[in-house]
Amino acid sequence: MPGSVGEALRAVGHPGDEPPRRPVLRHAGATLLTLATLDAQGRPVWHGLWLGDGPGRALGPAVAACALASRASVPEGSRPVVDLVAASSLSILERLEHLGGELDRIEAAPEPVPLAALSGLQRGLAAVRKHLFRLELLLGELEGPLGRRFDGIAVALPELSSAYARSAQLATGMQQTARDLLSLRAAVEANRLAETSNEIAALANTSNLRMLGVAYVALALALVSAVVLIPNTAATILGMPSAAWVPGPWVDVALAVLAVVPLAVVFSRPWVRRMLHGWGDFERRSAEGLADLPELSPTEAREPAEAERLIRERP
Repeated sequence: MPGSVGEALRAVGHPGDEPPRRPVLRHAGATLLTLATLDAQGRPVWHGLWLGDGPGRALGPAVAACALASRASVPEGSRPVVDLVAASSLSILERLEHLGGELDRIEAAPEPVPLAALSGLQRGLAAVRKHLFRLELLLGELEGPLGRRFDGIAVALPELSSAYARSAQLATGMQQTARDLLSLRAAVEANRLAETSNEIAALANTSNLRMLGVAYVALALALVSAVVLIPNTAATILGMPSAAWVPGPWVDVALAVLAVVPLAVVFSRPWVRRMLHGWGDFERRSAEGLADLPELSPTEAREPAEAERLIRERP
């Protein structure tokens, strides 16, 4: 005859001290009923009922006698299973009441609670549902052939089943509320991520506009440099001793043509004129973009990690 729940589990061929999800185990002419009561922190305290050739023997910590067994005049030999089912059902209900208080506090909070609190509540409800599932299976067994081993238990089963149904309905409603709160919290986080993404996009757009201004200024400087470079290069070539044979008037004409033609060709283009009309805006944006660039010393520039750290954050 096993003396504890762990010994009884091993006697029916189940390894370990944690009972399986099935509350009724049968092996070699013996039947083991396992059920848990939940403490204040929701931890399971396992109880068992060993049914062999003789009367059933309770295993594990003793449970309090319930008034239902006396009120329904359940025979003495059948009272241990009624007391065990009633104690388990009552502990589950008390645990649900505790979790319900946490749920009410979360719902009444003015700000969304951290996801860790919601996840903890969801895990607590999931653990309660597991024990409710075991209780449902055991009640189903007691309404079947297993119930015939307990004289007079049929009169107590309706009230036990009703208590289970109320707890199951309460747990279902609380889980749905917890899922709604998780969905709401996820929506809040999604909105915050969207706002952050929009801010990053706005900063990227501003940066692109500023860099475009820098590019426009660089292009304008390149065009001016090209216009100046052509006559300057021609003057250098014609001023060399090897070009002494070219008559002076032709040199003047060539320089004048090379100075006027590139100037007319380049600055007669519509896109060049539009770009020059917006010179003030481009210059302002270029100044803003250059002001955002951090100044680094040569030593800092040789250390990329430190250089990245020095980039100023947006206030």
